[in-house]
Amino acid sequence: MFTIFKKGSVWGLLPFVIFFLLAVLICPMIGSVNINIWDAISNMGNNSESLDASILFITRMPRLLLAGLTGAALALAGATFQALLRNPLATPYTLGVSSGGSLGAVLAIKFGLDISLFGFSDIAIFSFIGAGGTVALVFLLSKSKGQLPTPILLLAGVSLSFFFSAMILFVHYISDFTESYKMMRWLMGGLNVIEYGEIIRILPFWFISIVLLLYKARDLDQLTLGHYIAWSRGVNVARTLKLSYFAASMLTASVVSIAGPIGFVGLIVPHTIRFLIGPSYPRLMVASIFAGAGFLMFCDTFARVIIAPTEIPVGILTALIGGPFFIILLFKEKGKLSYEE
Repeated sequence: MFTIFKKGSVWGLLPFVIFFLLAVLICPMIGSVNINIWDAISNMGNNSESLDASILFITRMPRLLLAGLTGAALALAGATFQALLRNPLATPYTLGVSSGGSLGAVLAIKFGLDISLFGFSDIAIFSFIGAGGTVALVFLLSKSKGQLPTPILLLAGVSLSFFFSAMILFVHYISDFTESYKMMRWLMGGLNVIEYGEIIRILPFWFISIVLLLYKARDLDQLTLGHYIAWSRGVNVARTLKLSYFAASMLTASVVSIAGPIGFVGLIVPHTIRFLIGPSYPRLMVASIFAGAGFLMFCDTFARVIIAPTEIPVGILTALIGGPFFIILLFKEKGKLSYEE
């Protein structure tokens, strides 16, 4: 059993669950057009006969669902990578998953690949392939004698991230205006979906990855103390590193393939939770799921209405929030760093 179920610890998660439920209840009601919620619910399934039902169930609910899945995934992946790399500034994109996925997406846009597979669009397919290929490549570059040294893992991920970013700029440079606009719009990150199909199809990746990470929550808690201490306490360090790395990366890739690279969620949410309830990973990871989902739901709602009727990509808003947060966190951590001469 996870330690979150010990006496008293569940109540520490209650505020985050309430925060998530408030987002589910409030966010669909907010938009540039007011709706009658009772009329929408009473006409559920008859969207063509009710404008309110059409707005709620066709326009807002798919977006809300994707925001929840994406926020939960990025927050949990961020907490995981911070434990794996023992770096409080690590994010879900530190090891190049975002850059690989973005390269796949811009290539699909550049070459106008009009294909689909299992209901996924060409951009989603190539984004997922790019992200998944990056995960495999970073693993192969880092693996040494059956181990996964975190310094090499970090260096490999950052190096590939810079390389893929340069490739994205090159593809962007040789593209025409229409292609460049589509690429730039996708790279901003957004939740503009009008159907449930693609969202439902990423659920298996999302659900399996989250279960695996929660299963390893106690081991990740020990890893934050150092590999030798974790090993002395019975943790299979190599297996935990590999499983958690692949699960967190696939979790990130699954949502990036549809929503694009939405930054800073994996940094803001885990650190806020640590401040509120402490660093215990079993509780931190569960809280991150609810808080991350609610956080991105509220951010996307604000992005929809701040300059209504025009919408801004939610990735811009999270960057505007996350930039100052990162600077504050950097100064906070600077005092803890020590350098050997």
